[in-house]
Amino acid sequence: MDVYWFEQIAADVPAGEDWLGANEANHLHALRFPKRRADWLLGRWTVKNAVAIFFALGREPHALSSIEIRPAPSGAPQVFFKSVLADLAVSLSHRAGIGACALAPSGVSLGCDLETIEPHGDAFPVDYFTPEEQALVTQAPTVADGLRSLTLLWSAKESALKALGEGLRLDTRSVVVRFPGISEKFSQSTDWRPLQVHYRPDVIFHGWWNQSGEFLRTIVALPAPTPPIPLYFGYQVPALL
Repeated sequence: MDVYWFEQIAADVPAGEDWLGANEANHLHALRFPKRRADWLLGRWTVKNAVAIFFALGREPHALSSIEIRPAPSGAPQVFFKSVLADLAVSLSHRAGIGACALAPSGVSLGCDLETIEPHGDAFPVDYFTPEEQALVTQAPTVADGLRSLTLLWSAKESALKALGEGLRLDTRSVVVRFPGISEKFSQSTDWRPLQVHYRPDVIFHGWWNQSGEFLRTIVALPAPTPPIPLYFGYQVPALL
């Protein structure tokens, strides 16, 4: 099953609001804190442009304003086009001025996450990871590898909890991250590499991860996805050709 990945940076977000729908503009004006507003705008800008590319809608303000991102009862984002629910699954994340989103066909359980590799307190793995996952961190060959492994585990959990429609309402230890070809998990390659997140014996999310610099990305889906296909301006989704 094909999934798509798209990123934007904060500098890509225009100063005006004519690309927002009326409900979105109202929500923006209700946000009190500048950072919250900036993160929210970055997320909306990223998803709207990804959807516009996916459906070949164009990127003019009137086209983007016809795309609206609304929360489902679970809080997960849903895409509406001219107030009609789109046949599309979407997940979004933002971190340190970068917005990322994943797209897949409707009906797919989908989650993505973007994180920066950074230190955490000693209690962090004990509080949030299973003993099996804690062992992956402590067995890392170097401190840098341990930090990367810690971030990768957390990011994969975030993606899976989004795919479940639960987010951090669910105990992070209820999902267990594992790596096919575990000897490769510390590779610096920017290629996508496989991972799995086990929720129950009958619910196993398959996914992918990669790293570029300090940023680490994960994506999971059910059914199992192929490596993410990057969307870019001018790209034409094969199914739409």
